[in-house]
Amino acid sequence: MPRQSVHYVGFWIRLLAFLIDSTLATLAIAPLAGTIIGEIDLDPSDPDALLRLLADEVALAELLSHLRLQLIFDLVVMGTIFILFWMYRSSTPGKMLFGVYIVDAQTLGKTSARQNIIRYFGYFASMIPFFLGFLWIAFDQRKQGWHDKMAGTLVIKGKPIEPSVHANGEPQ
Repeated sequence: MPRQSVHYVGFWIRLLAFLIDSTLATLAIAPLAGTIIGEIDLDPSDPDALLRLLADEVALAELLSHLRLQLIFDLVVMGTIFILFWMYRSSTPGKMLFGVYIVDAQTLGKTSARQNIIRYFGYFASMIPFFLGFLWIAFDQRKQGWHDKMAGTLVIKGKPIEPSVHANGEPQ
C-alpha cells in the first residue's frame, strides 16, 4: 500500500547526518589504518621536523606515497561501510538519528546493491565542481543530489515500503 505523502529530506539534515556518519567512520577506520598502513613519524617536540621532511625529496615522495595509500584505504573502507549500511539498514547511523532512509525513487522500497554502489561513486561526481551535486539537494523538487539521480534513489522521512505479498507467498 503506497504512502499517502512522501516527505523528502532536505539539504541541512542530510549534511548533518553525513558529518555524523563521516566522523563515526573515521573514528572506526583510523586505528585500523594506522595498524595496516602505518603512521607518519614526525617528532612533535621538533618544530622543524616537517620543514626538513618537505625539503628532502626522497622523504617527501615517501610521504606523498603514504598519503595516497591512506586516501585509497579510507575511501574503500568508508565506501564499504556506507554501502553495507545502505544495503542492510537502508540508512546510516547519522540518518537513523533523524529517522530518514534511502529508498528506490520509483517504488519507495529498499534499494538494490547496484543502486547503492552507484550512489557511493556518485558522491564523487556530486563533489565536482564545488560540491554542486550536493547543493543541488536544496533546490531539487524531490531533494535529490546528483548521486541520488544517478542511482535512482530518494532520501525520505520513514522506512522503505515493504513489498506486498499474496497469500500464496508470491510478491505482488
